[in-house]
Amino acid sequence: PLHPAAMALSDSDVKKQIKHMMAFIEQEANEKVEEVDAKAEEEFNIEKGRLVAEQRLKIMDYYSRKEKQVELQRKIQSSNMLNQARLRVLREGEEHIRRVLEEARRHLGDITQDEARYRELLTKLILQSLLQMLEPEVTVHCRPKDKMLVDVDTVARKYKEVTGLPVQLTVEPNLSEASCGGVELLAKRGRIRVSNTLEKRLDMISLQLLPQIRTALFGRNPNRKFSD
Repeated sequence: PLHPAAMALSDSDVKKQIKHMMAFIEQEANEKVEEVDAKAEEEFNIEKGRLVAEQRLKIMDYYSRKEKQVELQRKIQSSNMLNQARLRVLREGEEHIRRVLEEARRHLGDITQDEARYRELLTKLILQSLLQMLEPEVTVHCRPKDKMLVDVDTVARKYKEVTGLPVQLTVEPNLSEASCGGVELLAKRGRIRVSNTLEKRLDMISLQLLPQIRTALFGRNPNRKFSD
């Protein structure tokens, strides 16, 4: 049998074993560190990816909302500009119509230049007014220079032919000389009044014909289904 002293390790062997053990421990420690580093790197990359994706979504949402706001603003501005253009066209159209009617009003007096034609017109205007009133006693107001053209006998005769009723007419030449012509009829002390001056006739006809005047001047509006 070997002597115990022979089995004892030398200092050199002990140092080698210790060195070997330290190398093993160091290797394990390095592997553990690498494992921890790898796991930390993986978790970092996962978290970084999550944060990047989250921020990307936030940025996309932000710019999406901005884009919608810009588009909405563009539509509002476009609508405002379109409305302003329509209003401008409408104002210009109405102004042109006003000038056309004003021109017609200036030429109303031309009708009175033909005495025979104007006398016949006065008769028709008075008769039309009487048929609206259906009153037995009526005062006819005309311009002073038109008094001799008002043929009350002819009017009364035609009125009776149409209605079978008599009418008593009184002529008052107190219509303003500034008027273009025509008549105004009053009954029952002024409680019943029918104005049939040339100006009133033009106003009434222009209102009735305004859609046709617009169409004649500017063409038919494709956006309107009905004429007013």
